[in-house]
Amino acid sequence: MSEPLKQSHYPSPSRSQDVVSRTLSVIVDNEPGVLARVIGLFAGRGYNIESLTVTEVEHEKHLSRITIVTNGTPVVIQQIKTQLERLVPVHRVRDLTEEGGGIERELALVKVAGKGEKRIEALRLAEIFRSKVVDTSTEHFVFEVTGKSSKIETFIQLMSELGLVEVSRTGIAAIGRGAVA
Repeated sequence: MSEPLKQSHYPSPSRSQDVVSRTLSVIVDNEPGVLARVIGLFAGRGYNIESLTVTEVEHEKHLSRITIVTNGTPVVIQQIKTQLERLVPVHRVRDLTEEGGGIERELALVKVAGKGEKRIEALRLAEIFRSKVVDTSTEHFVFEVTGKSSKIETFIQLMSELGLVEVSRTGIAAIGRGAVA
């Protein structure tokens, strides 16, 4: 007589799951220690954070939005969302990637040194990428560029060939489309 199949909540080790990247929007109370608790959840379980931005979004209600870009298997992402929802100062967790249609932007300040042809080429590329010159001297530029992370990566890569000195990036700011808050 055959044994009944055992069901498990855990995926079979033989089934490999693809690692996915997700953008999570977490609405929390704006009070001391909340960010540390959220980040502690990630650190304590060995989850990685690719990008992190935090800002107050409703002053009267003392609410902040933490935008986290993380990656993992679908099971790990679900665990992250579930554990975030259980934290006391967390009001809402949205997976903007899963919902689809989220808007993501990032800002970078890119310092480029150069003279002559390299300087002219850097200015030409900056115009193509719709970046702004926010500081300049006879030997360098600081460009402000905003857009999707892939656009910023491409801009940085091109500028590295022309005399890239330094980069500072904000991390991803994201919001869902439509009227749903």
